[in-house]
Amino acid sequence: MVIKTVSGEDKIKMKQSPDMNKIQNNMQPGIIAINGFLGNDHRDLVQILDQDNNTVKKLKLTHQIIADKMHEFRDKGEAGLGEFIKIKPHFDVRVMTVRGGIRCPFEDKGLLMKTNVIVKNLKIGEEINFTDLCIHFIEKHGFYQGVGSLYRLCPEKLVTVLEITRL
Repeated sequence: MVIKTVSGEDKIKMKQSPDMNKIQNNMQPGIIAINGFLGNDHRDLVQILDQDNNTVKKLKLTHQIIADKMHEFRDKGEAGLGEFIKIKPHFDVRVMTVRGGIRCPFEDKGLLMKTNVIVKNLKIGEEINFTDLCIHFIEKHGFYQGVGSLYRLCPEKLVTVLEITRL
């Protein structure tokens, strides 16, 4: 479906497929995770994905660049063995892992570790909290979770707190 934007440009509005409906159902509270992945966001999954994808494009980044930086902080933070450690130039990072795994609601094969990462940017006084599943969502699906979700990651905040360099 093509709609006209305020500026008169054509914009394609994606329609949600039955497969996406199934994935969105997997994201509901209690199906895979007690709180689900959509929060109080009542948009179709394709709309959530489209809006975040447009935001990342406006930031002149890719989902892969964002995920790579998240991997980097997680990997460096593992050296702290569950305690905060200093990462140059001005970050505190803590990585905690619990037993077990979690499956992806997009129905990718395998389980992801239950790893929680906190990155504090001491220069700006802000922090961000994410999991291995969050990294997977961004890297493989361009999904930052629904508005109001426990682990919703605003692309702009990720870029600011993690100091991700634009293309």
